[in-house]
Amino acid sequence: MLRPAAARLRAGGAATPDLDARLLLAEAAGLPASEMHRHARLPSSPGVAERFEQFLERRLAGEPVHRILGRRAFYAHDFLLSPDTLEPRPDTEILVDEASEAVAASIEATGRCVFADIGTGTGAIAVSLLALHEAAIAIATDISEAALATARRNAEAAGVAQRLLPVRLDYLAGLAGPLDLLVSNPPYIPHHDIASLAREVREHDPLRALDGGADGLNAYRAIAQSAARVVRAGGEVIVEFGIGQGPSIEEIFGNEGLLFLRTAKDLGGKDRVLRFRSPGRG
Repeated sequence: MLRPAAARLRAGGAATPDLDARLLLAEAAGLPASEMHRHARLPSSPGVAERFEQFLERRLAGEPVHRILGRRAFYAHDFLLSPDTLEPRPDTEILVDEASEAVAASIEATGRCVFADIGTGTGAIAVSLLALHEAAIAIATDISEAALATARRNAEAAGVAQRLLPVRLDYLAGLAGPLDLLVSNPPYIPHHDIASLAREVREHDPLRALDGGADGLNAYRAIAQSAARVVRAGGEVIVEFGIGQGPSIEEIFGNEGLLFLRTAKDLGGKDRVLRFRSPGRG
């Protein structure tokens, strides 16, 4: 059953047809994906074949697998998705790794870490950090109330909802400090590049979570302009960015008085995360 399904997906242009078929069959059958293999027959439960066929048709129409499943694994948790949230992707786990160092340092120095996750979406970054550090408190901001509702549900599922404060804000507007840390995976795709993105991205991820303006840097300007105001002296700002944008973002943050610390690479070896420090000792 999996083999012909994978063949259909392969013919339809799916990049990972075997994995897609396995995940969709498991979801249709209500079983762990590990129990599916390429020779698997459909379980005899009523409705499984119909559900599997519906999933395959949605995938062949360009809907991403994890949108069909309604969730995606990130770091140590599965995160619910909604039309108002990006899918959390593996490269962003590097941002969590880098931010975790800053959270741990703040907790060691002061006993706690209060941080903001700007444009939280599913809450994947904030929730992952809260799960790693019991002394951390997160302010999760987003312009979309529906995205914040999804972040709340994900925080509840991870058992960290009491330490997550979802707030509807446009970047840092109205946010007061002092914060120990600011993290963000903001929109960074240049507007003119949106049309060339993969169909799964441009048709199913929310546009406002992708479109970074004419040069892709609008969000970084907005964050940098307020970061020195809301981040305590010695606190950090850590952001994800797109290919080739690093030098421009360093300049943007440097012009606002933030001190460059380092760049971290993603799983593919590409520069992906920048770390800055607010001036002063803290």
